[in-house]
Amino acid sequence: MQSPLRHGKAALGTTIAGGALAALSQAPERASRLLRHRYPTVAVTGMTGVGKTRLTDRITRRASAESGQDVGSAVMERRTRRAARLRGYRFRVVPGENAATRLGALDEVFHDEPVDGVLHVVAWGHATPRRTAGTTGAAAATRDEQLAAELEDWSITAHRIASMAVRRDRPTWLVIAVTKADLFPDEVEEAVRYYSPGSGSPFAARLDELRALAGGAKLSVDVLPVCSQGAGRRSSMTDKDSAALLGRLELRMAQLSGHV
Repeated sequence: MQSPLRHGKAALGTTIAGGALAALSQAPERASRLLRHRYPTVAVTGMTGVGKTRLTDRITRRASAESGQDVGSAVMERRTRRAARLRGYRFRVVPGENAATRLGALDEVFHDEPVDGVLHVVAWGHATPRRTAGTTGAAAATRDEQLAAELEDWSITAHRIASMAVRRDRPTWLVIAVTKADLFPDEVEEAVRYYSPGSGSPFAARLDELRALAGGAKLSVDVLPVCSQGAGRRSSMTDKDSAALLGRLELRMAQLSGHV
C-alpha cells in the first residue's frame, strides 16, 4: 500500500506536470497575442495606380519609395515597420489588379489571417492609368472613369471587410488615405469630404453601408489626406508639407493600434 507521503508527492508531481503542459500549450497563443499587440497586421488596399506600395514604402522607411517608379504589383507584397520600444506594423499590400492573385490576397487578409486594421488608399480620380495586360502604348482614363473604377474596387473590398467584421473581432479600424494630394492641393478638404461617412457621395454611401453592417462603434473610420512625395519649396505641396501629412497618418495609426 502506497504511503500518504508518497501518494502526496505523486499527486504534486502530476499537478506540476499538468500545469507545465498547460503553460506550454498556451505559449503559442500568448506569443501570438503579444506579436499582434506590438506588431498589428495592416491590409493596404485600393485600386491599381493609387500608390499603395509607394505609400507603404514611405511608412516603412524603405529606400525604394524614393526611386520614382510607379509600377503596380500582381502579387501581395509584405512590409514591416519597426519603430521604437519593439513596436511597429506588419503590412500586407493587396495587388490592385482585378485578377486571381488579388482575390486570393483579399481572402488571405480578410479570412485566412484576419488583419487588425485596414489602410485603404484612394486618389480622388487621380490614380495613374494602367495599360491592360498584353497591350502597349500610353494608358489614358478620365477622372470620372477613375472615380468609377475606384468605387467599384471599394465595393469589393468593403464587402470583404463586412463579412469578416460580422464574424470576428477584427478589423477594428479603417483609415481612408487620400493620396496624391499634391495633384489637388487647393481641393484637399473637398476630397476628404467626398470620402467621409455621411457626406452623401457615392463612396460615402458604400462606407455608410459598411459601418451599418459592421457596427459603427466597432469599426473606427478616419479619412486623412497624404502625399507620398512632395516637391520643391515653391511647390504648393513641398517635402515639408508631405512629411507633415505623413506624420498625421502615422500618429493616427499609432493611436488606433495602442502604440501611444
